[in-house]
Amino acid sequence: MFQVGDKIVYPMHGAGVIEAIEEKEILGEKQQYYVIKMPIGKMQVLVPMGKATDVGIRLIVDRLTLENTLLVFDDRELEPLLPWNQRYRINMDKIKTGDIQEGAEVICDLMHMNETKRLNTSERRMLDNAKDILTSELALVKGFTENQAIDFLNEEVYS
Repeated sequence: MFQVGDKIVYPMHGAGVIEAIEEKEILGEKQQYYVIKMPIGKMQVLVPMGKATDVGIRLIVDRLTLENTLLVFDDRELEPLLPWNQRYRINMDKIKTGDIQEGAEVICDLMHMNETKRLNTSERRMLDNAKDILTSELALVKGFTENQAIDFLNEEVYS
């Protein structure tokens, strides 16, 4: 169980802070919900407490794990080129895990691919989404503002 104040990652949405635990009645059913404030995107999300594990919510990583994850931008070799729909499915599955390393790999692979050929609209959107998710966790781990996190990530990626 998570507590108020915990910094978490909600796969496909990014990192946030549990602001409250509230009982809500939705569709005639009363349940306890985590109220999660997502700093990037200024969004608030309600997640039923009983489904938090099922949807893959996890605590944010520590600084060392984050630093090790960012090394992927230095060392990653481009995967063999697959048909775009197969590549899209594989990358989407990686993002859905909520694992920071897998998300960073998606960013790295799509950015390398974008250097050789232009990404299609779906992959461009996926790249932007994966960057937003990583940026949100980076901001919470390092205590950065959204802009500082974006600048830091861009420096890591493009250096």
